[in-house]
Amino acid sequence: MRRLTGLVISALGAFLIVLALLIRFFVVGQVVKDPLNESDVFTLTASNVNYFSPALLSEESGVTMEDTSTVQGDNAAGSSGTAVWNTFSYLYDETNGKPFEYTTERLAFDRHNAQLVNCCGAAINGDGKLHLSGLGVIWPIGSKKQTYEVYNTTLMRPEPFKYVGTGTVDGELTYKYVNTLTNVKAGSETLPGALVGMSSRSSVTLPEYFTGTTVDWVDPVTGAPVKSQYGEHVYLTDSSGTEVLNLLDASFGSTPASVASAVSTAKKYDNLVGLVEVIIPLAGGLAGVVLLAVGIFLALSTGASRKAEDEQQDELEGGAVTA
Repeated sequence: MRRLTGLVISALGAFLIVLALLIRFFVVGQVVKDPLNESDVFTLTASNVNYFSPALLSEESGVTMEDTSTVQGDNAAGSSGTAVWNTFSYLYDETNGKPFEYTTERLAFDRHNAQLVNCCGAAINGDGKLHLSGLGVIWPIGSKKQTYEVYNTTLMRPEPFKYVGTGTVDGELTYKYVNTLTNVKAGSETLPGALVGMSSRSSVTLPEYFTGTTVDWVDPVTGAPVKSQYGEHVYLTDSSGTEVLNLLDASFGSTPASVASAVSTAKKYDNLVGLVEVIIPLAGGLAGVVLLAVGIFLALSTGASRKAEDEQQDELEGGAVTA
């Protein structure tokens, strides 16, 4: 009976070890992925902003701006491998109470590595003919200390974000990634000549240039950005390359409230990922090893005990014959 108990306990221990390995190396890959039903709001602010206001038809200076992005997942359009998130971003001049610009993005991406996928009605500002590649609204689960290509919705192409080190944001360990662009042509704008000192021409089309630096602090476990800042200078030049109109010159940073909310969410999901990736497999594996050892001990000790009893019986029988 003791040997049978040992064998049962050994089998249970082996089962727990196999289950722990299965959870760690297979189940985790199926369970740990970006959500379909994301719903969040991120806000950045900038002070002392200089820009040209389309609403006022004048150059404004020293104003305060707010950049608000609302992200909403399209649960029905997603799948087990692909998420689809809609983002509406709104740039608002708080000083004058006037809108500056808004953008819309519908991005589909792989739920494991966050790479953009050209499907599911993906579009930027309604343009669905773009070929999207690189990262989009989020970084990969288990982000690495490396350079990532991130799609730039101003230039409509991926740009490199270099890993530059770690940082702590509200107690959360983050990886810091930086992208810098200098005097990059971003398109062209057509506007009345009088606005750029060319009164003799009713309208002119001038090249638009972009200079800026973007910094993201990313939770490496979930790939969620918990803090962002970006500074950009967007301007028009004449044929000689001289700036003739400043469209925007500003430095934005995440508000404390947005950072606190993002960090709180990241910590919650970090704990869940840690539970699935580490705690459950480790606890199950250790329990399996202990049970396997106990079971083997019981089975072997039963065999040893029976052998000893047999030898003792043989000795007794031998003695009886001699007598």
